[in-house]
Amino acid sequence: MEPPISLSAGCSKQDIRQKVWDYIEDNNLANFPRPVHHRIPNFKNAHQACQNISSLEVFRTAPEVKVDPDKPLEGVRLAALQAKKTLLVPTPRLRSGLFNKVTPPPGASKEVLRICSTSQGVRDFSAPLGLDAAVQVDLVVVGSVAVSEKGWRIGKGEGFADMEYAMMVAMGAVTDHTTVVTVVHDCQVLDFPEELLDDHDLTVDYILTPTRVIKTGCTRPKPKGIIWSKISLEMMQRIPILKKLREKESQSGKDVTLKDEGESSSKTSVLGGETSTVPRTKKDVQNVPTQFKPAASGPKESSTLYIGNIPPATRVRDLKTILRDHSALPLNLDWQGDRHRAFLTYKDHSEASLVLTKLESLNIGGHPVRVELARASRGRGNAPYLKSREDKQDIKDSASDLL
Repeated sequence: MEPPISLSAGCSKQDIRQKVWDYIEDNNLANFPRPVHHRIPNFKNAHQACQNISSLEVFRTAPEVKVDPDKPLEGVRLAALQAKKTLLVPTPRLRSGLFNKVTPPPGASKEVLRICSTSQGVRDFSAPLGLDAAVQVDLVVVGSVAVSEKGWRIGKGEGFADMEYAMMVAMGAVTDHTTVVTVVHDCQVLDFPEELLDDHDLTVDYILTPTRVIKTGCTRPKPKGIIWSKISLEMMQRIPILKKLREKESQSGKDVTLKDEGESSSKTSVLGGETSTVPRTKKDVQNVPTQFKPAASGPKESSTLYIGNIPPATRVRDLKTILRDHSALPLNLDWQGDRHRAFLTYKDHSEASLVLTKLESLNIGGHPVRVELARASRGRGNAPYLKSREDKQDIKDSASDLL
């Protein structure tokens, strides 16, 4: 059968993501949250697709399963809880660790188990597991934006599923026999070339859709662990568990040189508890991540976006969630809820322009909002244009608070 989404020769991963997101929205195939852009799409009949997990022998025999926290995978989490399996869910954006173990209350009814399978339930009925926990995951279930019948997988572009699997390898939680499953709408099953995959990309063994169970027969090796040369200092700072895993692998004799450390010759020092590089030349300084640079004495190069027409009931935490979901985290957020607007500051004009593209046609609660470069940023990229003294009395949140 001809796939509903056609791909052009030479298309990139991002081209494929955009086509899938557009198709799902244009054909009204999505459930909340919407729009699906920059998300793992929560498609209609996702629960029906999840029910197919019970037909897999590996699910019936697996004592421990790891299921990503994506909305369309709620049905798999519910099936695991109903089957009394150990359910592990990654912590959001790996901020505080790797896994949370979901433990429903004794004698939980089906309705309570359903609640436990939701994102709120995972927060309310789970506890984190440390790296020293004896975890042996028999089945991994991940979300996807696109997947091929050969087992190639494309996520939403942030790399968390790939990273989580690599981290599980590093802590001995998975083996070569661990099965990986994804759950998608039929339109998300596409034929794209293996050349688009990198060494760190996770492949899948089964694809579950509302109408099919596809055994991929994929023979491409899964990630063998963390590729430290692809990890940046900025990522180490955002994901604290990486530091512990790096120390563990360093002690075992593995090369744990980071991406940033290999780019320039430098001596090491400790900044904020993280090992980083101290550049010796002006060129090296330009390559150091922003958070490790001293404050500049000259004019700042930051650029700011303006968001207007924000619905009155919206709170700053709602906007933070939207920005996280769209991979649009700013350096600074100036919230002016009483004026139904906010200003987002990014490190330069290029990044602000990229985010502007991501937030194009943004709506909050079904209400379209206005997103554009703030007036002062249209020229050289400075602080937002503020009309009055009152405008300057805003709430500022650091980027770390938004992660």
